Amino acid sequence: MRQRYSFDVPNPPVMLSKEELQQITESIRSAERNTSGEIRVYVARQCKGDPLEAAYHKFTRLKMEATEQRNGVLLYISPADHKAAIWGDRGIHDVARSDFWDKVLAEMLPFFREGRIADGICRGVGSIGELIRSQYPVSENDINELSDDVILEE
Repeated sequence: MRQRYSFDVPNPPVMLSKEELQQITESIRSAERNTSGEIRVYVARQCKGDPLEAAYHKFTRLKMEATEQRNGVLLYISPADHKAAIWGDRGIHDVARSDFWDKVLAEMLPFFREGRIADGICRGVGSIGELIRSQYPVSENDINELSDDVILEE
């Protein structure tokens, strides 16, 4: 089941630094190196409603369901509103255990609570990458279907 989570960050950063964005992008590249799956990270300035609905809306707006194997995952974070959600496409959701998304978010929370948003995101990306790699190993002619860059809401 796709999940949402709330977390407390004492003084959440309004925006991630250039170095933190690069750190997250590198973690996505590393996670995707041995898989045909796709991981994207979306950092929202604010999320007034349900983060899972927001994640789904962004997932479809970014056309992440258009991957060949339907194995894309969006990690949606709104640090200012203390919300996070993960949306996995059908190919991933069907192979993930029911508690997988909860566990990924639970791994990220300690970092978020310490204000280490980038480190928490990287932890989540790594865990998602392990699942995708086990179910969708990289093929010889694999192409990167989606950008690895972090999406920052303007």
